[in-house]
Amino acid sequence: MSVLKFPHLFEPLIIGNTVFRNRIFASPQGSSYLDSDQLPTPEVTVFYERKAIGGAATTCMGVRSVDPVSGMNYGDNRVLLNNHRAISWFNYYTNAISRHGAVPSVELQHSGAFSVQSAVAGNQIYGPVEGEYGGIHVLPMTEEQITATIDAFIEHAKWAKACGFGMVTIHGGHGWLLSEFLSPLFNTRTDRWGGSQENRARIVREICKGIREQVPGLVIELRISGGEGVKDGYGVETGIEIAKSIDGYPDIIHVSVGHATFDEAFTVTSPSMFLEDGVNVKYAAAIKPHIKYSKVGTVGALSDPALMEEIIASGKADIVNVARGLIADPDLPLKARTGNEHDINKCLRCSFCFSNVMATGQYKCAINPEIGREHEYATEPLKVLYPKNVLVLGGGIAGMQAALTAAKRGHTVTLAEKSDRLGGVLLCEANVPFKVHLHEYIENQIRRIGEAGVKVLLNTELTPEQAEAMKPDVIIAAIGSSAVVPPIPGVDGANVLPAEKAYVQADELTGKSVILGGGLVGIELGIYLKNLGKDVEVVEMADKLNCSGNTVHEMGVMVEINRINLPTHTSTKALRIEENGVVCEGPEGEVFFPADHVIIAAGMKGRQKEAAAFAQAAPQFYQIGDCLAATNIYEANRLGFQAAMEIGTRW
Repeated sequence: MSVLKFPHLFEPLIIGNTVFRNRIFASPQGSSYLDSDQLPTPEVTVFYERKAIGGAATTCMGVRSVDPVSGMNYGDNRVLLNNHRAISWFNYYTNAISRHGAVPSVELQHSGAFSVQSAVAGNQIYGPVEGEYGGIHVLPMTEEQITATIDAFIEHAKWAKACGFGMVTIHGGHGWLLSEFLSPLFNTRTDRWGGSQENRARIVREICKGIREQVPGLVIELRISGGEGVKDGYGVETGIEIAKSIDGYPDIIHVSVGHATFDEAFTVTSPSMFLEDGVNVKYAAAIKPHIKYSKVGTVGALSDPALMEEIIASGKADIVNVARGLIADPDLPLKARTGNEHDINKCLRCSFCFSNVMATGQYKCAINPEIGREHEYATEPLKVLYPKNVLVLGGGIAGMQAALTAAKRGHTVTLAEKSDRLGGVLLCEANVPFKVHLHEYIENQIRRIGEAGVKVLLNTELTPEQAEAMKPDVIIAAIGSSAVVPPIPGVDGANVLPAEKAYVQADELTGKSVILGGGLVGIELGIYLKNLGKDVEVVEMADKLNCSGNTVHEMGVMVEINRINLPTHTSTKALRIEENGVVCEGPEGEVFFPADHVIIAAGMKGRQKEAAAFAQAAPQFYQIGDCLAATNIYEANRLGFQAAMEIGTRW
């Protein structure tokens, strides 16, 4: 008998003398948020520690290069395990993880033929064979270099054990060096390191064997790609053969998929929102029946504990590895174990976190405003010293976050929303399949607001005078934005509608539709309509589509556009809208796009003046979200959270 709803997911896993408290492993995530001496800041520790506090069985510090001269890619962290100056920090880090009951792990990697950072630094880079990769000439590794690389992995594993890590994750997937050796596509050697699958896997077996012999007690996890997902790359059948050739050498075979240096594969490795939950589980499920000795882990688009339970219970895998899901909600394991799975913030897979860490070295999350600021709020008191009466104007993303945070802090909160329900402009996307987790998030926020005791006034659009008459101590204006209507002749025609309305009335859009605007709103609307079987194309006046700087999501968007053959036209400006279509100026002159419906997706503008009118209606005033400037979910949550955190802390 078990009192737990997910008994298989929370069954402890024992490997040697190491006990993992459940089957939810935090996947490797790197962070290059370093100080001026190239050492990790305290914020780095708390980022990982937060996952341990939330109940994960392990937390894995990603991407530690074993070869700082020839094996570094731009994503590799520059702090090496065998850096004497960093030893004390690593011990501090592992203690911070283990004291909460989780096993600290570290990922060891050599970037092989894709060691771009090493090449830019002027160093020669090497792979299994000679070749040209991204304009960089790669030489084949000699026997001596292969042996030295094996030794480097073993030596770094020794340092990991000395620093308090209980597990190492050897990266043998995603197109990096060990994956290149394992791959029939990239490894065409004819010596004992190639020519057959047994030979191609030799380097991995030697690394695991050396660690087992020289670092007893250290759990070995080996990440592989169950399929490469690139043209002429191997599929799951070869993935099975790879796994069989290494079975028993690592304690855990962590089955991922894809190739980090090809967009079409990268967006499967880190699944985009256009793919289904658990999209890569099938690779582990195909491999596991062939494995006799190692445990098998799976990864990819996992944030639903019911799905995780089914994976473990049905024998598809022994472990579920979660990455972005534990950024969106580090408390996912704890909530699932205690029967509060309904309160989990499921990852939107918008890739805001991934794009931001690539650009700045720091993780942020669209729906979790604490990410990137964990250290700041780790000791922040929940209840404030000076409770206030807070009036929040607007029940969109920013307003809901502000109201919820303020209520949790001990303030008395009233939330006024002009429409008949909370959620704001994003409610129009409620039926979009690839936005299902966004809709779940909004519903969760609405429920949390009710549970927090916030007084909600729907169908209520207050004037500044009415707001003042309520005598609030604080007003938070979050009244949102309005759609931009471009000055195009015919824009007021009967065949023209805004993107928000097109989402809601998608089923009524018969014939052909032309979307004016190739930003995220227009692109994602086009993808949605195309997937519904609609005849639709997107017109953008700029020279490229605009994904608002979210580079990783852009990869997924472009892969999806190509998959469904969505027509897009850039450098094309609408001149006038007619009853039967749009006249545009394109690269080759005037062009006419026939259309039964013309959809405007020209962006949003903040209702700044309308919000500012409330500035003198209360002693304290905050203006947040889209009424400052139309941005994104992250900014809305960040500003709503921060405004509420500041209220009542000093007076």
